[in-house]
Amino acid sequence: MKINKNFIVDNLKTILYALLIAIVIRSFFFQPFFIPSSSMEPNLLVGDRLFVAKYSYGISRHSFPFSPNFFSGRFFFNSPNRGDVVVFKTPTDNRTDYIKRLIGLPGDTIQFIDGDLYLNDNQVLKTKKKINNKIFCGSRLINTITFEEKLPNGIKYDAVYLRNGGFLNSDKFFVPKDHYFFLGDNRDCSKDSRYLDSVGYVKKENLVGKAKVIFFSSDYRIGRIFKFWKWPQTIRLKRFFKLIK
Repeated sequence: MKINKNFIVDNLKTILYALLIAIVIRSFFFQPFFIPSSSMEPNLLVGDRLFVAKYSYGISRHSFPFSPNFFSGRFFFNSPNRGDVVVFKTPTDNRTDYIKRLIGLPGDTIQFIDGDLYLNDNQVLKTKKKINNKIFCGSRLINTITFEEKLPNGIKYDAVYLRNGGFLNSDKFFVPKDHYFFLGDNRDCSKDSRYLDSVGYVKKENLVGKAKVIFFSSDYRIGRIFKFWKWPQTIRLKRFFKLIK
């Protein structure tokens, strides 16, 4: 059988163009992410799959696959807004993706006093919504109180705190220039900027993008997605195409 060289070349070109288009879309527009932990409950659940807008904050080396180290800094930078749900690379290894809520901007001070969040020495307004809310912390169900918190720019979101005990007091955090301070919405089940040895302050170069929308969600604790007979229990249809706030 004679092989048509033009056929092979044309197919290789098609594959190459498809890869280039995929890299461009992933680098500059949207990238899918999977939520593996419960640190953002009740707003993001384990098993949520979402699209992150890579263009939201400009371009850094972390915009590209494998974070190639061929330039530093950030181009076409757009400042993130307080309250954004952001994917970023952890400062400890510049490789691991975390997703948290942006609370502190450069120059801000953040502190917890008696379980209340203070931003620039002003208490963040919170309104109690649900006294007994069971949510996950890893594989455990914990008893929490749900509050609606309102940041100074008007952004509102639900945050949960343990009913008994939990993270009550902290030193005052001072956010350095060109860095940001992040918290998980599941306040007593989140490794975030409060833990300076593992996450700490996140520099603007490490921002990957803003979480925009959940496009699919399934609870794999009930059953894996290939077990189609369990789809009525595992697939969370109500979360499909839900905007992230």
